[in-house]
Amino acid sequence: MNPIDKLRAAGLAIILSWGWKRAAIALAAGAVSALAMAPFNAWPVLFATFPAMVWLIDGAGAGRWRGVPAAAVAGWWFGLGYFVPGLYWIGYAFLVDASTFAWLLPFAVLGLPAYLALFTALGFALARLIWTADASRVIALAASLTASEWLRGHALSGFPWNAFGYALTEPLALAQTASLIGLWGLTFLSVAIFASPAVLIDGASAGRRPWIAPALALLLLVAMGIFGVARLSLQPTAFVAKVKLRIMQPNLQQDVKFNYAAKAEVMQKYLTLSDRASGPQSTGVRDASILIWPESAFPFFLTREADAMAQIAELLPKGTILITGSVRAPDLPPGVRISRAYNSIYTIDHDGSVLSVYDKLHLVPFGEYLPFQDWMERLGFVQLTRVQGGFIAGTRRRPMEIPNAPRMLPLICYEAIFPEDVASREDRPGWMVNLTNDGWFGISTGPYQHLQQARVRAIEEGLPMVRAANTGISAVIDPSGRVVARLGLGVEGVLDSALPAAIAPTIYARIGDIPAAILVAAGLLVVLRRRVARRAS
Repeated sequence: MNPIDKLRAAGLAIILSWGWKRAAIALAAGAVSALAMAPFNAWPVLFATFPAMVWLIDGAGAGRWRGVPAAAVAGWWFGLGYFVPGLYWIGYAFLVDASTFAWLLPFAVLGLPAYLALFTALGFALARLIWTADASRVIALAASLTASEWLRGHALSGFPWNAFGYALTEPLALAQTASLIGLWGLTFLSVAIFASPAVLIDGASAGRRPWIAPALALLLLVAMGIFGVARLSLQPTAFVAKVKLRIMQPNLQQDVKFNYAAKAEVMQKYLTLSDRASGPQSTGVRDASILIWPESAFPFFLTREADAMAQIAELLPKGTILITGSVRAPDLPPGVRISRAYNSIYTIDHDGSVLSVYDKLHLVPFGEYLPFQDWMERLGFVQLTRVQGGFIAGTRRRPMEIPNAPRMLPLICYEAIFPEDVASREDRPGWMVNLTNDGWFGISTGPYQHLQQARVRAIEEGLPMVRAANTGISAVIDPSGRVVARLGLGVEGVLDSALPAAIAPTIYARIGDIPAAILVAAGLLVVLRRRVARRAS
């Protein structure tokens, strides 16, 4: 049996499957697809698993409306298989305070994927509504899944983690296409390219040439690579003059990081580590013009601890500023109990004065606040950060002025995963800083995925991204996505680097998701024309 016959046999077996076998095939295909994400980046597996999506919808029953529920069910199982291994690391956060949260671990590890799989189910259902009997059905799936993935990134505050488009961001040359069409455009191309081998089972009867679709997909993949190589060669890394970064990665365990009794221990570690020599010629923090500490760095309200502010002033040489995360108390009258707080970024001058503050806008559901907060608290629930009433969201994101350096756009934790929320086209910064605490998720795949997504934001915007993480992965990324310097996961240390210079605004930075919307609209037009043509014939 030749390879095409074997492929046809596999495709027919999936099309004709039903019941638990059909669910198992979808679940397994989804699980294997998760290998396309960081840190594995084994995206060639999608040439085997994405065709299974097409065949599952092919076998979703006769008639357009009759097949929609079956397609949706198959999509839900595929999504569940994809999200459980892709997001298993979320369970680590429930073990930080195991006595309080461990019982919720199964609900988090299975519940969130089950919810996210609803969007994959929606994508399958939408595809089945416009399904065709020829190669254009691959485009129907690409358009439908792009729409449902976009919705996943926006509905109920959004969670676009491990969107299918990230499969085309490694190697770096492939990722350069993000500068043109962004994450959602990459999602459309990912589905269209990797699902294309499904049509090879259609046969060559009635003038069909089933090899054309996968051949075009491979040509597109090669074209993306060529474009990426050319773009990287034409845009070598340049650096901002006289700006020297030092990122401090303390690798603190969560039970220490949020323990007020460990205040002195935490501060001493930060101060000592920040001034550590990083080489024979290093003079510690005096080498840096900007010192960066990670998200929510202190187990106390920083600006309300005069001794901590004095220690920072003593640490910083003249001309050096500190960018640090910290929980911030709201402005309240004297004597009023503090019950809620902001997750913030401070910039602090060498004399200990606060230059500017940014309050996190996009809070993490169940981590920093509870949906229907008051009602859920009355039932006894509490978010992982255990802040009564939940964190307070900031009001706006704006670039922060940094002395003797370009203006900086602040991003706290998973704010860096939302493409269109990152930078304003009207008020362009010179670089982005992502302060995060991935220590919640241990030594797992989660921090690698977070780094991958931050790197894509740099490519989309044409802006350097500087990450400071509690346990890693801290990194300095240039505007083409090159990792200039990094500290690995679970490593204590400091990272010294120059600041990469921004490049001209990319097409994506100028017009956002319009190219992705055009791809989806054009795909739908092709599919609908094929449906009309078949009805007329």
